[in-house]
This record gives sequence, C-alpha cells and structure tokens, in this order.
Amino acid sequence: MSTKISEDLARTTIAGWYLRLADNQCTQRNHWQTKIMYYRAVAELLAARPDHSLTWKAIVGAVQPRGCRSTFYEVAGQRARHGMIGELLADGRLSSVEIAMRYGRIGPVEQLIDETKVWSFWPHRQRFAESAQAAGPSPDPVPGELRDALLTWQDRNPALAAANAHRPPACAVEDLTLLHRGRLAATRAEGRLTEILRHAAPR
Repeated sequence: MSTKISEDLARTTIAGWYLRLADNQCTQRNHWQTKIMYYRAVAELLAARPDHSLTWKAIVGAVQPRGCRSTFYEVAGQRARHGMIGELLADGRLSSVEIAMRYGRIGPVEQLIDETKVWSFWPHRQRFAESAQAAGPSPDPVPGELRDALLTWQDRNPALAAANAHRPPACAVEDLTLLHRGRLAATRAEGRLTEILRHAAPR
C-alpha cells in the first residue's frame, strides 16, 4: 500500500464534501440524512424500473417517509444546498472545475443520479482507497483495484451504473486523475471509466 496515495485520496475534494456531510451528528435538520432519503429513492426506482426515465415527481413520490418538491430542490439542481458540483467549483483547482463542468451541465434529476452514484459507490471506493497504488506505466490507465471496485459496484447496482449513459461516479474520476498525478485529464478519466462500465461482461 502507498501511504501517501491513500492519504491523498482521503483528502480529495469529493471525499471532503462527502465526509463533512456524512459525519454531521446533529439530529435536527440533518441535510445528509435528507440527501440519503432521496438517494435511496433514486436507487430503488432505477432498480425497479430501469427502462423508465426518472422525473422529480416520481422521486418525490418514492421518498420515505415523505418527500416534497421544495426538499427535492434543496438536494438537487444548481441551487441545491451542499451540492457536490458547488463543492468542486468552490475548490477551484483545474481538475475539480473540469469534473464540475462534466457533471454540471445537466438537469436536477440527472445531477441527483450522479450524487446517488457517489453515495452508492462510496463503500467500494473506501476499500479501494485504503490499498491504492499510484498508476504505473501500464498501457491500461485504470489500475486494477479501481477497476475491480467499479465492476463490483456495477454488479450490485446495474441499473444505477447504467443511468446517465454509464457515467461513472464522479469520485472515481477524481481518484483516477489523482492516481495519475495530473497526467490524465478528468475528461479522459471519465471516458476510460465510462467504457469500462459500458462494455463490462456480467461476472
């Protein structure tokens, strides 16, 4: 294991966003718990009806114990509170802004799906991050540990993984750019991971 790489992965912009919200222990108006309610609704709707397009009304109707339009727009879209895209833009580094541009030019439902992918993939991501190695000179720019984490997640969440044209979890894109120490642009990292998800054979 490369301690330095693992430490760097623990400090990525998306990791900071995720952990700051998830570690909030306040029981009153905990925004992370509200987000999780909507993430679960998205994941369950996609799993139950993978061929149906999601709408904000369908998501609100599936939220347990209760969803509403105003809360939906608190967790999704350009003006969402504590949104992942806003965090990336606020970071200001080139790779963060590039990821934000790739993931931010879509509607609120699609953005919510992308955040749901990060939430769903996170346990797999953390296991990968603990044993990650810097990318070497291999002709395949995606390290095996990250590929395995992504494919294991896809096996367990096929409809969610396929949503938004097989767009990978944004945290995986950020991690891959970090593993390459800036030598792989976020756009290319996203493309490589998308191809893995799109062409993976059932395991």
